Amino acid sequence: MPTVTIQPSGKTYEAAAGSTILAAILAAGDSIPHKCDGKAECGSCHLFVQEGRKTISKIQRVENEKLDSIPGVGSKSRLACQAILGEENVTVELLGFGSGM
Repeated sequence: MPTVTIQPSGKTYEAAAGSTILAAILAAGDSIPHKCDGKAECGSCHLFVQEGRKTISKIQRVENEKLDSIPGVGSKSRLACQAILGEENVTVELLGFGSGM
């Protein structure tokens, strides 16, 4: 079972492989902005994957299109609602760069 580490808080959660990063954070009782209920429509769950990028799912078209419209996006950017966990641990950084829709 992979773990998800949240920066800058340093909190770590166990998560089920195959779940989204958003679902893992919410299941652990923590919060993260998510206005569109996981549909990649708002971009409010934008985060940076600092470690473990190769273990999560590849970016799909709908996520890529939304990321293109968000300021502050970089090579480590993902939407927590779209990034599906693999078998290895992941470290993410919450930055609050959502589009605010």
